[in-house]
Amino acid sequence: MRRMGKAQQAQGLRLFESLLPKVTPAAKTPRRRRPRVKLKPVVARPAKKARRPTPAQARAAAGLPGTWRKAWFTLPGDGLLTDSRRMLYWLYLPAAAGASGTPAAPRPLVVMLHGCQQTAADFAAGSRMNELAERKGFAVLYPQQSSAADAHRCWHWYKRATQNGEGDVGVIAAMISQVQQKHGLDASRTYVAGLSAGAALAAIVALRHPGLIAAVGMHSAPVFGTTHSPFSAYRAMQHGSGSSYGEAARSFASDQPEFPGMPAILIHGDNDAVVRRVNAEQLAEQFEIINSPVITQSASRPEPVVRRYPERRSGRRPRHAYQTTTWYAGRKPQLVKCNVDALGHAWSGGDASMEYSEPEGPDATLMMWTFFSYHRRNAVVEKPDAAE
Repeated sequence: MRRMGKAQQAQGLRLFESLLPKVTPAAKTPRRRRPRVKLKPVVARPAKKARRPTPAQARAAAGLPGTWRKAWFTLPGDGLLTDSRRMLYWLYLPAAAGASGTPAAPRPLVVMLHGCQQTAADFAAGSRMNELAERKGFAVLYPQQSSAADAHRCWHWYKRATQNGEGDVGVIAAMISQVQQKHGLDASRTYVAGLSAGAALAAIVALRHPGLIAAVGMHSAPVFGTTHSPFSAYRAMQHGSGSSYGEAARSFASDQPEFPGMPAILIHGDNDAVVRRVNAEQLAEQFEIINSPVITQSASRPEPVVRRYPERRSGRRPRHAYQTTTWYAGRKPQLVKCNVDALGHAWSGGDASMEYSEPEGPDATLMMWTFFSYHRRNAVVEKPDAAE
């Protein structure tokens, strides 16, 4: 019995050991002698090939004689409360010499802020602003939101800090000042425009830096100053902001009694399902309040002037029907609201091959520049204190 018990214990132990993972001891590797290092002659490595431009980057200035360049702007932090900020931008400079070969006078600058899910080059190609810049003789600056800051490259226009002039607003204002100084541009004729989220940010840049910006253009823009989160931003884009938009404009005006006014043009599609048309109506009322000290009325023109333009389906430049409402400061248009029939969330009269761009007019690019050309500002030079 004792022998049988010991045999069963030994068998059970072997069965248990068979279920355990087998560990094989590492074989001893023979010690190798260190090979002698042979010195190879130094051979020059071929230079890295430059990255090919994207289709949008190539199309943005294709066939134009001006300069189309990419650069980085850095706004240093104070080392304590704020970190340094770095932002990519593209710049188009038209051909430098006039018809007589003499250097051209200082050129105006148009700053273009792209919408969500766009790059600066996408916006340049879609709006075709560079083509107009070459014909009219102005420079165009395209700041680009980083995908690290926002996965969809959206500007954070809805944040309270941004609406107060912080964040991207301060970076772009300093970038504008540096580009003006570096390229000898006309600081009294600087304009900012944008699409969707870029239009919302353009409004804030203009309102927070009226000495820097002479006029603002907003295409498919949401209402100003009534949001503080992505949820409230989406609600405003779909439904407007109830009655708070008027209070936001009056509060802005009362806080800045010396505000010189801000000429503004608003373009919006009646079929825009992303930023509903109610935003254009409320935004126009806001800028009417902000510009009330400079908007003039007379016996011959007691109300804003409304003009209606019919649809044009044939010809080289077909267009949707549209209506403009214009408030004047003397003989100059101070505020223009343009509602475009059948237009969705897209740049009117743009490049058909680009997303968020509608080939049928009216030509928003030309409309904005025509409006901008009426205005200039007694420029206040803002020192960028930045590196490039």
